[in-house]
Amino acid sequence: MAAEEAGPVGRAPACLCVLCGIPAAGKSTLSAKVLSTAAEHGWRASVVPYDDLIPEQAFQTRGVEAGATMEEMQTEWKLHRQAVLHCIEQFLEKPEVLPELPYSCQINRAAWEQCIQALLQPEALDHSQADRAPLLFLLDDNFYYPSMRYEVYQLARKYSLGFCQVYLQCDLESCISRNQSRSEPIPTEVIVEMVKRLEPPNPQKNSWETNSISLNTTDNLSRCDIQKVMKLISSALSNPLSPIEDNAEQMEADRLKCATSVVHQADQACRRLISEAMTTARDQVPPEHMRCLAAALNRSKATFLQTLRRQLLQEASFTQEEDVDVERVVKRAVDVFDRERKEILLRIMNENK
Repeated sequence: MAAEEAGPVGRAPACLCVLCGIPAAGKSTLSAKVLSTAAEHGWRASVVPYDDLIPEQAFQTRGVEAGATMEEMQTEWKLHRQAVLHCIEQFLEKPEVLPELPYSCQINRAAWEQCIQALLQPEALDHSQADRAPLLFLLDDNFYYPSMRYEVYQLARKYSLGFCQVYLQCDLESCISRNQSRSEPIPTEVIVEMVKRLEPPNPQKNSWETNSISLNTTDNLSRCDIQKVMKLISSALSNPLSPIEDNAEQMEADRLKCATSVVHQADQACRRLISEAMTTARDQVPPEHMRCLAAALNRSKATFLQTLRRQLLQEASFTQEEDVDVERVVKRAVDVFDRERKEILLRIMNENK
């Protein structure tokens, strides 16, 4: 196949294929069918199941029991997701060596060893063939935000790998029904919340998502569906991404520009929320305490904006190829301030009853 000739000299062609969709959309079923077909093609293929690799207790013990905030738990989740990609990266560089990870981001070692077993010792290939056989990673997760998928794209660019995405589109009722028939179903409200958050691949908005297809998985997967996926993967293997250029200065400029825009819009939105709070309190809070309320709200706003700017500059990854939805970022950020605003308003109003 043409895919066997792609990739850098001295390394077999490889592809990172993102499977995204809400829980019970059919990602595991699709993975099994693709693995079987990949073996027929003479490819080394493996599923990277995030649910198995990231231990659930990491969020129970370090999150709920420790009294962590939602923001802290999301940061914890992000670190573990990055650790999964670190495992893939380490395998690409040193296949025979298990990755070293920070203690705080331990990945289930047994699950990872199971992931790479078929890649190291493919049953259908002899040793001489295996070294040059195309390599396929099927990343099985919800990947509901573009930023989650973009991290995979960045890894593919770094190592000149193929990159593609398969979005499994399934109606909510079918997913809930499938989930309830599982031995360990997840709460229905989690699936409902995921539907609200999910942002499917959008090639018109994000140029890096061009190599994506959508499958309707409400019904059983057809042979045609599998053929579409294999054609997508084969094309990605034959057309690896160009390596990332050293454009640190441009990235920093993009990051600063985006952060400034987000903070400015968040500031305007916070001012409107403070004005609404002052109007609400005017008939219930004595004039001498209105000044305390205004001061408390403005202090909260200043701290919030300072934290937001720091997070955007230190944690966010903005580049020219990643079209950031500033409006969505602002809304999510301002929702955090809005909760603080309501708490301050309620506290001062209660003090003056």
